[in-house]
Amino acid sequence: MTIQTVFKRTEKKYIITLNQRKQLLELISSQICSDKFGESTVRSLYFDTDDFRLIRNSIDKPVYKEKLRLRSYSTPKADSNVFLELKKKYKGVVYKRRETLKYSEAMNYLNTRSKPIDTQIMKEIDWTMNYYNGLKPKMFIAYDRTAFYSKEDSNLRITFDKNVRFRNYDLELGKGSYGNLILDSGLCIMEIKILNSMPLWLSNALTKLKIYPSSFSKYGTAYAITKDKNLIKNGGMNCA
Repeated sequence: MTIQTVFKRTEKKYIITLNQRKQLLELISSQICSDKFGESTVRSLYFDTDDFRLIRNSIDKPVYKEKLRLRSYSTPKADSNVFLELKKKYKGVVYKRRETLKYSEAMNYLNTRSKPIDTQIMKEIDWTMNYYNGLKPKMFIAYDRTAFYSKEDSNLRITFDKNVRFRNYDLELGKGSYGNLILDSGLCIMEIKILNSMPLWLSNALTKLKIYPSSFSKYGTAYAITKDKNLIKNGGMNCA
């Protein structure tokens, strides 16, 4: 199976109720198919500086912002594939560079900074690690995702994330997906990822159900919650 490593697209987010999700899927069922991964639990470890420079900058909504994260779709073992991702956003367009590594390779790199492979994407990730001088795991975020894609355009993907949770301790992907909820259990985050313009059938369905875009950052929300509760910890991760 070919794993996509470079992405360029527009991503629109919506906070909707589970009932709205049900109604929307009923309206557009003839236009979409289930993603090959179907339902999965996405686990992401976000890296930042001790003063949370990356997420503070992101919250200010600049023209350009970036994030570095380690992602998996299961609780990884040493030989499991994980994804080290550099996500950038410029003028509303998302650019993602992703390197596939074994979990043990990723952990060794994060501990020793010894690159496991010498690809262009790995060089870009390593440059970012050097530029911010001291990036370390700062937030774990997980959620249960259901994904679909358009029958007429496979570049159009629709995802629904529920049970969005976080923790700022036990900052390892291998320690399970537990955490404190960010959203009410009756809500989910819908993301529409498109390369071109939104098709009329989808736009009409959103209008009919009065579903409108909403700015939302999972990491940003988790950061705000922990900051308000004075739960921010400076501890890193034991990658052994």
